[in-house]
Amino acid sequence: MSKDRNIETSAITAGRPEVSPDASLNPGVELTSTFHSGGPIGYGRYGNQTWNALEAAISELEGGQTLAFSSGMAAISAVFSILPVGAPVVASNQGYSGVMTLLNSFHESGRLEVRFVDVVNTDEVIGAMKGAALIWLESPTNPCLDIADLPALISAAKKLGIGVGVDNTFATPLVQNPLAMGADIVMHSVTKFLSGHSDVLMGSLSTNDPALFKRLHESRSFNGSIPGPFEAWLALRGIRTFPLRFNKAQENAKYLVEKLSGHAKVSRVRYPGFGAVISFEVAGTAEETQKVCDSSHLIAHATSLGGVESLWERRRRWPMESATVPEQLIRLSVGCEHVDDIWSDIESALSAI
Repeated sequence: MSKDRNIETSAITAGRPEVSPDASLNPGVELTSTFHSGGPIGYGRYGNQTWNALEAAISELEGGQTLAFSSGMAAISAVFSILPVGAPVVASNQGYSGVMTLLNSFHESGRLEVRFVDVVNTDEVIGAMKGAALIWLESPTNPCLDIADLPALISAAKKLGIGVGVDNTFATPLVQNPLAMGADIVMHSVTKFLSGHSDVLMGSLSTNDPALFKRLHESRSFNGSIPGPFEAWLALRGIRTFPLRFNKAQENAKYLVEKLSGHAKVSRVRYPGFGAVISFEVAGTAEETQKVCDSSHLIAHATSLGGVESLWERRRRWPMESATVPEQLIRLSVGCEHVDDIWSDIESALSAI
């Protein structure tokens, strides 16, 4: 990010074409698989001008050179793909279910040796680092919103020569900047807050290490986990309003946390004090919790987060969700609707049990 610009400005200005008379204000959608020889791209699997514009924008937000991927899971898989067979990896015992499923399968097959830890317990995490190749962190975790001490964990890992990857999807660069803390890789599910309109599947990786960037670029190229140009263009358009959307949703979330905390049918509210995701537990059974989600009229009952619309779900409805997640937990992605309307819908849904 330009040192003289705030992130809200960079979200609007980054990734624009060069200024010249009658030049377009926005980058175009580069729909081609083939390029004339002699340039830096060479072939459509190696690069694309529309990807480049999106990557430039995310690079300014996160402060590191960026690669766009076809999904968040594709980006994460690229990180694990460059580790040697049997490499020890430290990861949360409660995190995004897709990553948990992938790491469990790697551990069972011997592809990686995965050490699952409670990321809130800093001493436990540091104790598991000995001999590890990588520590993979979420903070806040998905869906329980636990907070890891990122500065302490990153510092400890770097002293041991261990690579650090951080999923920054929930916090976003508006809240924290892991690369500035010393992390090697920052990952985003661009699908979520950065894109923000529930119409794109995409991921990204950012790093300040040129050699690591080259390895990740090769992984993307030869595994074929590349984004589509039109999806990249949509994601970049979404980034233009990312700070406005995120700040409004976060404002709504803080209000809803107060209301939920005083509701008789809510036994616990999980919220780290920032962000636009709230997890809360219903004072009832799993079936009653499911009924709450089924009873909303404004809030969409769906799996995802980070869009302009509010949505929620009972996370344990998914068989692959971590057993540490309570059966009565609802993850609520707060949108940009009027907060009184969101709360009215929550109250109505809770009254169904």
